[in-house]
Amino acid sequence: MTVTLKLATSLDGRIATASGESQWITGPESREQVHRLRADHHAVVIGIETALADDPELTVRLPGYQGRQPARVVLDSRQRLTPACKLVQTARSVPTYVVATGEPDVALVDAGVRVLTVSAISDGRSDLKTVVQALRVQGLINLFVEGGGQVAGSFLRCGLVDTLEWFRAPIILGLEGRPAIGSLAVAALSDAPHFRRVEVSQLGDDLWERYALVAKEGG
Repeated sequence: MTVTLKLATSLDGRIATASGESQWITGPESREQVHRLRADHHAVVIGIETALADDPELTVRLPGYQGRQPARVVLDSRQRLTPACKLVQTARSVPTYVVATGEPDVALVDAGVRVLTVSAISDGRSDLKTVVQALRVQGLINLFVEGGGQVAGSFLRCGLVDTLEWFRAPIILGLEGRPAIGSLAVAALSDAPHFRRVEVSQLGDDLWERYALVAKEGG
């Protein structure tokens, strides 16, 4: 089981302006590479806030591409995804999962969405370690996480991220911008997730950095 976290940010680690404007921080070359990375994974994972705000398709859209489309997975504890969104509208042609903490919503199931029910943590959200195991049972072994700051922070906080694919645009958004990674509750440097840079490339005006997790001693 491997989990890859994709980040597309400004130089100072922001994914949107204070108003939420985010399209497009990175350039076309970076966005094309993201599609190639999607094609290499079994599933693309986002949170419900990203799904509601952006109404994404999360498909591989490359010229001439005729390969397998990755499954789409939405972390949606309360099943707020609507039948009118693109993910639900295309659920019968591209496998689409909603990970919830309650009984499956009939409207989603009728539209072809596969609702997985998992246990909840104290704040009502799904337990990510249980989520990853539930997806593994579905045959989704390699996950590509494209969610916002809260989802990125949650995966990192749970120690589930194996690799980072980080695309940085040559702009600075400042403190008001929305951070790429939410709270990690790191009290000491030794507690922080450590990664090793394995490759750096230039894509147009952007930098594409790849990182691998450094295992902690005794871990």
